[in-house]
Amino acid sequence: MTDSLWQTKLAAWIHDPAEKALVLLRDPAGHEGGTARKLRQQLFPDGIPTAIKQHIHQADRWAAAADRPQFPQDQNGGRYQKWTQVNFAEQPVLKHPLTGEEYDLKKMELEPAQLKAISTDHFQRFIVPDNGAVDWKKTALAFWRFGPESPASDLGALWQLLPADTRVPDHTIWNHLDLTSAFASAFAGDPEHNPALLAMSFGPVQDFIAQARTTSDLWAGSHLLSRLAWEGLKVICEQLGPDAVIFPQLRGVPQVDLWLLKEMGLPEHYFDSADWLNRQTDANPLFAAALPNKFVAIVPAALGAELARQITDTVRVWVKEKAEAALTELLKAADVADAPDLYARSQITAQLESFPEVHWALVPFAPLTRDTGQGVDTEELKAAQAPFRHSDDKGFLGGDAWKLLNRELTVDGARFYHPNPGVLYPALYELLDRMQAAAKAIRPFTQLEQTGYRCSLCGEREWLTTDPGQLDSHPNQRSNTLWNLVAKNRLSWASIFALRARSSGCGQRCSSRKSRVGSIRTYNAM
Repeated sequence: MTDSLWQTKLAAWIHDPAEKALVLLRDPAGHEGGTARKLRQQLFPDGIPTAIKQHIHQADRWAAAADRPQFPQDQNGGRYQKWTQVNFAEQPVLKHPLTGEEYDLKKMELEPAQLKAISTDHFQRFIVPDNGAVDWKKTALAFWRFGPESPASDLGALWQLLPADTRVPDHTIWNHLDLTSAFASAFAGDPEHNPALLAMSFGPVQDFIAQARTTSDLWAGSHLLSRLAWEGLKVICEQLGPDAVIFPQLRGVPQVDLWLLKEMGLPEHYFDSADWLNRQTDANPLFAAALPNKFVAIVPAALGAELARQITDTVRVWVKEKAEAALTELLKAADVADAPDLYARSQITAQLESFPEVHWALVPFAPLTRDTGQGVDTEELKAAQAPFRHSDDKGFLGGDAWKLLNRELTVDGARFYHPNPGVLYPALYELLDRMQAAAKAIRPFTQLEQTGYRCSLCGEREWLTTDPGQLDSHPNQRSNTLWNLVAKNRLSWASIFALRARSSGCGQRCSSRKSRVGSIRTYNAM
């Protein structure tokens, strides 16, 4: 992607100031007259390009519709009506997004001028220069990662919880900025300005659990799947930014921070307080399996299928490289000469040809949703959902919420609510989830021919050996196998189960058990 995409993301990120909730109805200049204006002037001295403005305006509307209801304005399109206005400094209430429980923070004595100055200084710290200009990509990444970190001790954790809308304080300003930036990126990156939801999952999860014999095995399997997920997510992050990932939330994940520092080149002093940078033991957060094996992202519809293929190829290449690196370490430990035509290497290639399992689904907003000016046409969406729903399953489009939200509402002659495609995010996600579940249920596979005795852990694949003739030997008759030789020098590298059976693991199992060693080596090389 060109600088235009990262300019779009950065402009989307400053369309609302972080301190909006604290200055709204208190600052004569309005919430856009402080931090947002100063940052726009500094980053875009010649003004934000018209095309980018249009993308952000639409993205803001869609993101707001996905997050919360709209409220009526005066008939002339001016200020919101009096009964809808909430002064957050006077009535600071937060709501839990799942339970709806309210948290009254009591009245706060915070001056708008001081808040704007603190916020402006905070964000200006993260503008990354590039030969007298702005490095758009690094600055956008820095704003995303460090913008939510509290800029002053007096604000504490409140800064991270400031609501996007004081009338519906159940989601933060950071949620709104992330979603707006994600939609704006998708609009800018698609020829038809059409976003889509992309879901991908990696596995198999249950097989890893079933084959585990120790707590260490469970750890290795979880860690491997987490790393696989990140290798896939990294493709999205590098091309569209980490805010494009709706689930899981990537901000503050140590593996993502390491990527920002080492691969994206953010200044090292930004990470001075990072726990993962200062620990030299196994307790380092980098070793935590912090990511699930599934993600959902907002992507340009035209790029969705290609991104899914890139991610699939990327994670499979990564696994093969790690398995081959693990084999290299095993050969060194066993004092066995390495060679490109070694039988164990051909085993790894064959056994990892379709590993990991990757399942994905892509659901574009158009033509499934279409803004008619009077509402949103959902006929295409209903037709797409039909094959995935039982007759008695109403879904989002058949529920009470959509009966209320599918048409324009007015209150005392003022427009209270007007639907746009963003409000159909739940219905599109519902379709996405069912499509991916259907794809997983098919369970396509490539047949793998294996001969001789199998791996003692999985019972499916040949155990890893440098001599194919050993595959036909009974476990009690084997000697000088790769795993026997490894056990003599590195007993901890060979499982107790494998030693008893005098056989060993396959290429997949080997790569899983050795993933921790690879992680330690990578960390120590920082």
